[in-house]
Amino acid sequence: MPNLALSAQDALFYLHEKSARAGAPTFVFVNALTGSTDAWEAAVAPRLRAQGFGTLSWNFRGQTGSPFAPGTALTDRLIADDLLRLLRETVPQRPILVGLSIGGLYAARAVLADAGIAAGLVLLNTLREIGPRIAWVNDALPAIVAYGGVGLFLDALLPLLVNPEYAAQVRGDRLRGGYAPLAAEHGHMNLMRHAAASDWNLPWGALRLPTLVITGLADRVFLDREVVDRLHAQLPDARREDWADAGHLLPQERPEKLADSLARFGREIER
Repeated sequence: MPNLALSAQDALFYLHEKSARAGAPTFVFVNALTGSTDAWEAAVAPRLRAQGFGTLSWNFRGQTGSPFAPGTALTDRLIADDLLRLLRETVPQRPILVGLSIGGLYAARAVLADAGIAAGLVLLNTLREIGPRIAWVNDALPAIVAYGGVGLFLDALLPLLVNPEYAAQVRGDRLRGGYAPLAAEHGHMNLMRHAAASDWNLPWGALRLPTLVITGLADRVFLDREVVDRLHAQLPDARREDWADAGHLLPQERPEKLADSLARFGREIER
């Protein structure tokens, strides 16, 4: 599998499939904090490739297959810079950046740093402000994961993050115990520690490229509809979809619906 070497100890794991036709955009997926390429490659990316689009999925430093040097702070700005480096090295055709949750923040930062780097932007459950509730969650997650790993975090919060149908589907695979602490030097711990300090106060109005905002209304952790309404209104070239049948984890909950929505947006960019 390809890796982009950043230094002797740092690299990015990625999977790049080129567009099947001239002019067709490439969807560049930007993970959630504890995500991986698997979230996209299970269904969303193959469905898009079947329609002639390109795909580029990758893992942040600290996620599976992407090592980092000890002592490296995996901050929002570092991840955005890594995304820019990956795009410049792989040169995907007419890239559309698709960020899930905080991945949308990283994607938006990349666009703000280089306005010509992308043909379009998709924000999946990204638009938010860090008020007392979300700040509490952001500060609690590293403590939960340090005590019981990502498994404990999912068992504690998954029913609040996803739609009821999906929660029922995965219920049999959860709450089995076996929790184990995650070492302080683990990539997920590094990412979580620094995510809490991420700056969400972006100049959203400076994102002048075509932007699609998709919000899962079943998200009972991060969603604040008034905030989404206000920030969406600042985007100069935005279109919006609100999904009552989905929560926070759109690629897992509604992969076919997500792929079809992305394909419509991709065809709009392609014209």
